[in-house]
Amino acid sequence: MRVLWANIEDVWREAAARWTLIAYFFLSTIVIIIFASAINLDIVDGALAGAKLFGKEVEMRGNEVSIERLVLGVESGFSAGLYLLCTFLSIFATAHLVPRMQEKGTIDLYLSRPVSRTKLLLSRYFAGLLLAGSNVFYLLGSIWLIVIWKTHVVHPRFLVAGAVILFVIAVLLAFAFLVGVVTSSTAVSIMASVGVFMFSGMLVGHDRIAAALSREWQAAIIQTLYWVIPKTAELGAAVFTFVSANSFGSKIELSASPFITTAAFGLASLTLAIWRFQKKEF
Repeated sequence: MRVLWANIEDVWREAAARWTLIAYFFLSTIVIIIFASAINLDIVDGALAGAKLFGKEVEMRGNEVSIERLVLGVESGFSAGLYLLCTFLSIFATAHLVPRMQEKGTIDLYLSRPVSRTKLLLSRYFAGLLLAGSNVFYLLGSIWLIVIWKTHVVHPRFLVAGAVILFVIAVLLAFAFLVGVVTSSTAVSIMASVGVFMFSGMLVGHDRIAAALSREWQAAIIQTLYWVIPKTAELGAAVFTFVSANSFGSKIELSASPFITTAAFGLASLTLAIWRFQKKEF
């Protein structure tokens, strides 16, 4: 166990030494500062009497707006944007973990330690996930606290977005590890992970795409790809739904299949990464 914690510590030291950790949290801090500076609200008796967004006056038409509805709208909109921001930042911050570990000299040092290759790879994986997760909850938690500070309205569901985002990051990180083990390339790991994320969004219309194709085998490929590739678009919609719904229960209508199939993709990717890493010669 001590060796495993040492491997996790190595990841954080490496991220700090290469400025990855500093840049990661610096970018998130900029977003937090911009958010805190961009929203100025005039609240009277629990209702919004006036507002400035990014320095511009917001015209108030009719009666005063309920502050609870405003907060719900702001948090819902920002949760969708933070889903993209956190996911892409995590990819760029963690895709190097396997390729750099496999560099000559570095891998020799790691393999000389009394720890199996499986535990070595998993320790790097969980260290990367911890790094990404800390930034996700730093970013979302700070924005959540700013909203509470400025409006005195508490919506705990906003933090649920962080759990869904971290789930997507865990799956994409597993895929990046698989690509990294096979190619030993940070650039390819990043491009492959981003490509899967973007291609999944295109496959949301898989039924329409399949119907437009002239051959059945082509349509079958599209349908298969849809069920195999992570459902990043659906999970992005889930983030928005969790935050914007009035309550958990009947008003949240989400299918479990995007979560199940995406988790299966991540588990399969991590399993294949471990198998390939065990067989690889250095």
